[in-house]
Amino acid sequence: MKTKPDLSFWKLWNLSFGFFGVQIAYALQSANISRIFSTLGADPHNLSYFWILPPLMGILVQPVVGTLSDRTWTRFGRRIPYLFVGALVAVLVMCLLPNSGSFGLAVGAAMIFGLIALMFLDTSINMAMQPFKMLVGDMVNEKQKAKAYSIQSFLCNAGSVVGFVFPFVFTWLGVQNVAAEGVVPDSVIWSFYVGAAILILCVIYTTIKVKEWNPQEYAMYNGVQNKEEKEDSANWFTLLKNAPSTFWKVGLVQFFCWAAFMYMWTYTNGSIASVCWGVDMSVKEATESAAYQAAGNWVGILFAVQAVGSVIWATILPRFKNTKMAYSLSLVLGGIGFALVPFVHDQYVQFIPFLLIGCAWAAMLAMPFTFVTNALQGYGHMGAYLGLFNGTICVPQIVAALLGGVILSLVGSVQSNMMIVAGVLLVCGAAAVTIIKDK
Repeated sequence: MKTKPDLSFWKLWNLSFGFFGVQIAYALQSANISRIFSTLGADPHNLSYFWILPPLMGILVQPVVGTLSDRTWTRFGRRIPYLFVGALVAVLVMCLLPNSGSFGLAVGAAMIFGLIALMFLDTSINMAMQPFKMLVGDMVNEKQKAKAYSIQSFLCNAGSVVGFVFPFVFTWLGVQNVAAEGVVPDSVIWSFYVGAAILILCVIYTTIKVKEWNPQEYAMYNGVQNKEEKEDSANWFTLLKNAPSTFWKVGLVQFFCWAAFMYMWTYTNGSIASVCWGVDMSVKEATESAAYQAAGNWVGILFAVQAVGSVIWATILPRFKNTKMAYSLSLVLGGIGFALVPFVHDQYVQFIPFLLIGCAWAAMLAMPFTFVTNALQGYGHMGAYLGLFNGTICVPQIVAALLGGVILSLVGSVQSNMMIVAGVLLVCGAAAVTIIKDK
């Protein structure tokens, strides 16, 4: 097997640049789905069920994209065609989803339309997101892999900041932040429009700048000449059976982490509205108030602060000599941040908890894939394995979403208490890091 060549900074940058646009779309979804469906009339106890679709589509789509792209060779590459098609569909759906309440449909019909649009958005985002992780696995050598994923993490957080602040910025520019009952405000709708435009431009840039290896070059650099013949015969169950133990141990950590963040995305809007704006979230009309919509904008700012904290912490993480300790410490800091949210009543002081949450997010973005891709060297089927590994992101979110309403009832039907639940989950994740063997 020939050693992969070192890539210049800009080549590493180009491999992941399209992730910036994809992450804007993902950030808009993460910060606004609960807000959109609450505005359409969803009950808080049912709110987590709307969040089942994103991870469900991820667990269905990403292994398929990974496996199919392992076997795809075109003049445009093996991963990029999936990226481009996913981005095109995402752009279309981003223009439809926030308008779910604007077509004169009844409440139930508007929610069904929104759910269908959300399903297609999740499918397309996952289809566009997966190729970037596989491109790094395909083309970057071991020495540069941490740097490549760090660049990807930076672009991910930068895209998140842009997507998160869009509704706040549009409101500041004078776009309406309140609307008729059951209708999503224009500030959110225009955020999705602009995010869709940036997404397609970023993906076009990547398709122009990145030239994937041909089959012979790929086999030469990845040492899969003999395994390539078995590529078609290997199935997912066989791959999972033969996966290295690190795959499963990191997956356990992922379970606690992604369940925690599922509750953040689901309940932060209601938490901030009640804790900082004094909105009584038990009242049905709460989501129609200007205070709730203002809190929704501020959630975008807090998520942006989290992303900034993640970028800052990502520059500190490489200074730790013990990678596992850095991973575990990051999750503990995030757990403390979650636990503080219900007790901070000033909207600006909330920056502190979300900066701490950003520490956990930085570790979650970079470290799991570093551990797993290193452990997978020589196994072949890199795309399929990374697609399957995304199950460790999707499954915990599905479980958390299914249990969200039950847990919310157990903690007094107070949405801010779900932040404490998220904090406990992150601490459990930190404890699970100790079982990972870092070679």
